[in-house]
Amino acid sequence: MELMNRTAAELSEMLAKKEISAVELARAAFDCAAAVDGGVGAYLTLAEEQALAAAAAVDTRRVAGETLPALAGVPVAIKDNICTEGLLTTCASKMLYNFVPPYNATVMEKLATQGAVITGKCNMDEFAMGSSCENSAMKVTHNPHDTSRVPGGSSGGSAAVVAAGEVPLSLGSDTGGSIRQPAAFCGVVGLKPTYGAVSRYGLIAFASSLDQIGPFARTVEDAALLMDAVTGYDPAHDSTSVQTPFEGSLHANLNAEMKGVRIGLPSEYFGAGISDEVRSSVLAAADTYRSLGAEVFEISLPLVEYALPVYYILSSAEASSNLARFDGVKYGFRAEGCEELLDIYLKSRSQGFGHEVQRRIMLGTYVLSSGYYDAYYKKARAAQRKIRAEFTAAFERCDLILTPVAPTTAYPLGSRTANPLEMYAGDICTVSVNIAGLPALVQPCGFDEKRLPIGMQLIGPRFGEQQLMNAGLAFEQASGLRNIIAAR
Repeated sequence: MELMNRTAAELSEMLAKKEISAVELARAAFDCAAAVDGGVGAYLTLAEEQALAAAAAVDTRRVAGETLPALAGVPVAIKDNICTEGLLTTCASKMLYNFVPPYNATVMEKLATQGAVITGKCNMDEFAMGSSCENSAMKVTHNPHDTSRVPGGSSGGSAAVVAAGEVPLSLGSDTGGSIRQPAAFCGVVGLKPTYGAVSRYGLIAFASSLDQIGPFARTVEDAALLMDAVTGYDPAHDSTSVQTPFEGSLHANLNAEMKGVRIGLPSEYFGAGISDEVRSSVLAAADTYRSLGAEVFEISLPLVEYALPVYYILSSAEASSNLARFDGVKYGFRAEGCEELLDIYLKSRSQGFGHEVQRRIMLGTYVLSSGYYDAYYKKARAAQRKIRAEFTAAFERCDLILTPVAPTTAYPLGSRTANPLEMYAGDICTVSVNIAGLPALVQPCGFDEKRLPIGMQLIGPRFGEQQLMNAGLAFEQASGLRNIIAAR
């Protein structure tokens, strides 16, 4: 248990110095999961046998005198929509309840090259559609800070497993805030990378033009280590992946100097709907940056008002197309008692998909249908271009943009499941980042009156990950919040 309180950077150093073995560390991770996860519910599948074998292989290489990568032997948990060869990958859906991929996602191949030890697959909202991790067909995940509350979503399991101290690192995916909102709710660090910086090959798609894999960690340094491991151009498998100026170098170039950095505070993110506690905490973080020498000033992004409807039109349209492949014929769930092919489609999809997934498929099919395509989908694409242009113009004035992550802190389980629109409104601060294809870093910046974590969001220009990491490190060091959260 004590080992799991260490950061990934600390564990990496201990492994390199042979103060601990990778097998010892892996066993500590599974002991912690056995002790803690029953009350949290972060994991869907544990991979103990495979993990111990991978850890033993790392130890053998280290004993042989090999110089190993930073993550060699470090435990990492994986969101259950990222394909893992030979390991159940369900997307937390009845539709894929028995799917074992015959191949690895590109990020899994990269982690294997690094020697990372994969502990298991984490719970999520079904097919990444949701903001609370309550839409899983498998189980409910609880917030480790208060198990009566949601961990956020859709990557709720990946955030909770790190916050609960079960592993130091995990991977999630972010389509409209699915890394950042649970990171804020659970009091951990989460990064949504620039679109294309991390290969999407092997990520089971929700909305292909918005999805992006990214890291969860307890510290900015650890997030940089994991991001370095998974970043990379993948022309063979992902035509949307791109070469980045920071590939593999974020951790090496971490620098907490903030003097002269220009930070914009968009007034639209601090208005009605944002709780007083969240607003004041983020504005206090802005004051911290001022004290560190940054230039902080108000800006305006008026078009973000349209980001939420644009997001739900575009993401649902792409979901309708992407999920058409799940038909009960080739793999996954097939309904019983079907007499013909159309019957298989109808019954399998009706029984295999949950209510939220069905809702978004219907919305997406509607906006793509003849007679409504021009009225909804084409207009949403036009609005997306304008929102991107607005962010581009904003970054001519400032280096980074500071905003809240969500209107409130983690809310009680079950309190919003009957009102999907209220749940959707919780994404108001995050969806614009995906629409614009930008990177954004979330980290803790305070607590509310119930001692629940409050997160802040730093948005960067395209490929601005190094600037984000540097600013995040500066705040982390100045605020001391990492130590406060670790002590709880």
